[in-house]
Amino acid sequence: MANYDYDLFVIGGGSGGVRAARVTAGLGKKVGVAEEYRYGGTCVIRGCVPKKLFVYASQFPEHFEDAAGYGWSVPKSTFDWPTLIANKDREIARLEELYRRGVAGNGGDTFSTRATLVDAHTIRLEGENRTVTADQILVATGGRPNPHAALPGHELCIFSDEAFDLPELPKSIVIAGGGYIAVEFANIFHGLGVETHLVYRGKEILSRFDMDLRRLLHETMEKKGIHIHCETHFERIERREDGRLAAHLMDGGVLVADQVMLALGRIPNTENLGLEAAGVELGKLGEIIVDAYSRTSVKNIWAVGDVTNRVQLTPVAIHEAMCFVDTAFRGKKTVPDHDCVATAVFSQPEIGTVGLSEDEAAHRFADLEIYRAHFRPMRNTLAGRDERTLMKIVVDAETRLVLGVHVLGPDAGEMAQLLGIALKAGLTKEDFDRTMAVHPTAAEELVTMYSPSFRLKDGNRVG
Repeated sequence: MANYDYDLFVIGGGSGGVRAARVTAGLGKKVGVAEEYRYGGTCVIRGCVPKKLFVYASQFPEHFEDAAGYGWSVPKSTFDWPTLIANKDREIARLEELYRRGVAGNGGDTFSTRATLVDAHTIRLEGENRTVTADQILVATGGRPNPHAALPGHELCIFSDEAFDLPELPKSIVIAGGGYIAVEFANIFHGLGVETHLVYRGKEILSRFDMDLRRLLHETMEKKGIHIHCETHFERIERREDGRLAAHLMDGGVLVADQVMLALGRIPNTENLGLEAAGVELGKLGEIIVDAYSRTSVKNIWAVGDVTNRVQLTPVAIHEAMCFVDTAFRGKKTVPDHDCVATAVFSQPEIGTVGLSEDEAAHRFADLEIYRAHFRPMRNTLAGRDERTLMKIVVDAETRLVLGVHVLGPDAGEMAQLLGIALKAGLTKEDFDRTMAVHPTAAEELVTMYSPSFRLKDGNRVG
């Protein structure tokens, strides 16, 4: 057997890579991991974590408004952007150190440098100008925002990465995109007092989510004052003489703002990693092609997370990493389970969803029952806020299996996590019905919708 420096070397110090490195090192294996930027990857440094902190910050104006209905007199508030940035940076630095220490604490080696492949077993540590060898290699380099390089003036725009570190809060912003990143940032900037426009080429925001939730969220966002422009897109971006940006739309409109943000999807980080030299096959979008076990076309090289362009969610990358460890080092071949993944959109109000949407289910099942509740949550009554919650359950009428549950409203993301357990367990509508409600809560509606709102047969609505 060949003598290698490491049993496993991981390229990429994000959530998936660090989890694989830490757990494998804990098994007594010799492990190294290299990260060229900061440990923690997209989620911790420039994604989920800072975004959620910004979401919290942007919610306070509505909290202050709502307090009056409950007897509180709140003085006129002010917001300081530099304070938010400084406090966010301090928390991210703390988490980054935890990620690094998690590997080192289990006996692994961490390197702060770019790493590239020389061949199937050799890794070059670019910053140290040397190579190391490894029996198994895991690529977990994640993804990055699509620069949309074909757009004239794209170099004038920012991406979600830069939004977390702007030197000052803009007075106005135009955001291109209709996915969860675009929608979340539109709500964040609006909540912080920024005039916000969202531009999306599709007919409705948040494609692949349930249409009822998409429409209601769109309506709610516009009532709050967010300007949403659907069925159009950017033609070009220009810098005006006054320093502001002019976003020219394909329908002839022009939106002028301090910042223009592109949130038009993400692409895998595979350029100049030496993957071709090692014989690793790539897909059309630059993603690493893997089999069911996350193994690439080279038997000792594996890949997990966004770099494979399967399901671009942090918990999925972590799950894939754990399955990789089972398969490669525990002798227990384990296929990642990408079915029925719960997810949330931290818009205002939130979306929490798991399973099939109504439209998806209608294409796969001949007879469906749709349960739907649309109501004003209790927290909004005394506040006088006319903001509605929507809950929806999709059921296979033949087997009674709950195929999907979709929530728009306060704490919907928290509900989605628990609903994910129920759907993963294969519960039926009768299981929901015989579950005792917790009263008074919004979530009790999920177990008290006893009669279907309507049925779908062969995709057509009946009743």
